[in-house]
Amino acid sequence: MLKVYTENRIPIKSWCVDIEDGALKQANDLANLPFAYKHIALMPDCHQGYGMPIGGVMATRGVVVPNAVGVDIGCGMIAKRSTLTSIDTDSIKRIMGDIRDAVPLGFNHHKERQGWDGFGDAPDTKIVQQEMNKASYQIGTLGGGNHFIEIQYGSDGRVWIMIHSGSRNFGFKIAQEYHNLAKMFCDRWFSAIPNTDLAFLPIEEQGAKDYIDSMNFALAFAKVNRDNMMFVCTEAMSAHTGCGFDDEINIHHNYAAWENHFGKNVLVHRKGATLARKGSRGIIPGSQGTASYIVTGLGNKDSFTSCSHGAGRTMGRNEAKRTLDLDKTIAMLDSAGVIHSIRGVDDLDEAPQAYKDIDMVMKAQDDLVSVDVELKPLAVIKG
Repeated sequence: MLKVYTENRIPIKSWCVDIEDGALKQANDLANLPFAYKHIALMPDCHQGYGMPIGGVMATRGVVVPNAVGVDIGCGMIAKRSTLTSIDTDSIKRIMGDIRDAVPLGFNHHKERQGWDGFGDAPDTKIVQQEMNKASYQIGTLGGGNHFIEIQYGSDGRVWIMIHSGSRNFGFKIAQEYHNLAKMFCDRWFSAIPNTDLAFLPIEEQGAKDYIDSMNFALAFAKVNRDNMMFVCTEAMSAHTGCGFDDEINIHHNYAAWENHFGKNVLVHRKGATLARKGSRGIIPGSQGTASYIVTGLGNKDSFTSCSHGAGRTMGRNEAKRTLDLDKTIAMLDSAGVIHSIRGVDDLDEAPQAYKDIDMVMKAQDDLVSVDVELKPLAVIKG
């Protein structure tokens, strides 16, 4: 399914079945940046974001671009397999009720500070130190938007729990701080970038070093955030079923990391993209009410060893609320036997019709990953 665009300074390699004009324009902007390396890779869930399309992968030499990671640093997935081979609806409802009682959703935080040994390893950057106290109330919270907790039944005959969440407001503040710093730098040095959303920091500058240190700390924060929620979820499931757990995957899909590609050490920015090195395990969630996948990377060099991070939106949130039919959406999810979170028009931004067809997305990247387990949704909590 690979399509190559060659009109720019470097090529764009796209796994998209189709791509919206706005996302392609953003990819063209990336491909003309003087520091972008080798090519730009677009995953099959790609759609327009801020500056860089979500589902985009860019390697750079000599600079870091905060907005090419995005505002939810460390957003990612955790999935855990239980020893259950079946589960009844009443048990699912009781489990989900316990989870709702214990995990703050949306803008809600814990009422008491949450302990984490990692706070002692925080970098001495202004924004991290400034936000540390607030962050201590955010560990183990889901957030809003497309973040979710889901109980699923796998093609391996097991019941799974999956969570999608990130670094919460803590990561947002870090991203905002260093994106603003990058804009100031580019203004000062009259840097020729297509728009300010692609502002960058040279690696040798202290600001870039501070961003990378702060970003890496936000990645650790995001991971423990998912860990803490998963602990609550597994405790709830064990309490109601007596089950155990025997497998776990915890990954990021918004981050930048030093990697070696095509013989060079480069900074790979993944904004809504999952690492898919040969043999690495990944998680690709569908939209609400559709399948998700546990995958193994195939190590495709053209994608910078990456794959999609989900299904990818086809509608903006406001468009979905304006145009989708609430009753039909509820009926569709009910008929699929999913305990879902669509209650009113304001929930339609997370309806499955607002997303790409996950089956087409998976087919488009069969040279990037192999599927290990297909997971069908049983119940979902949305932020």
